[in-house]
Amino acid sequence: MADTRRRAMVAALVGVLGASVGIAGAGHVYLRRWRRALAWFTFVVAVGVALVFAFADPTTVSVSDPSALPTEVTGPVFALLFLSTVDAYYVAARGHRGESGPRCPNCGGELDAQMTFCPWCATELKGRPDGVENVDVEERGDEVK
Repeated sequence: MADTRRRAMVAALVGVLGASVGIAGAGHVYLRRWRRALAWFTFVVAVGVALVFAFADPTTVSVSDPSALPTEVTGPVFALLFLSTVDAYYVAARGHRGESGPRCPNCGGELDAQMTFCPWCATELKGRPDGVENVDVEERGDEVK
C-alpha cells in the first residue's frame, strides 16, 4: 500500500511540474499511461486554441508572452492542467484494481493459471497464484501419457 501511495505522490509531483510549464499529461507519462497522457495533452491544447480564437485576437497572441492572454483563456487552461494532475494521482492511487486475473506478488504482472513461476520476472510462485483454483488433470478430461 505504501508503494502505491508513493507512486501516486510522485505522479502528482511530475504532473505539477509538467503543468507549471504548460504540459498536460506529464504525470501520466511517468505512469506509462501513454494514451491517457496523449489524450490530456491533446485536449488541453485544443481547448486552449479554441479559447484563444474565441476570446483573443490570434494575430496578436505570442507564445513568448503568454501574460498577454485574457483570463478567459488562461483560467480554463490552468484548471485543465490541474485536473490532469489530479487524474494522474487518481490513476496511480487506484493501482491495478480495474484489471482482472491473478497478479505476481513481486512485479504485478498478469499470471497464467498453469504456470508456477511469473513469466515477466521469473519469480517462483509457491503453489498456485492467488485467485486461481487448482486444476486437477483428471477433472479436465486430459490424460497424461
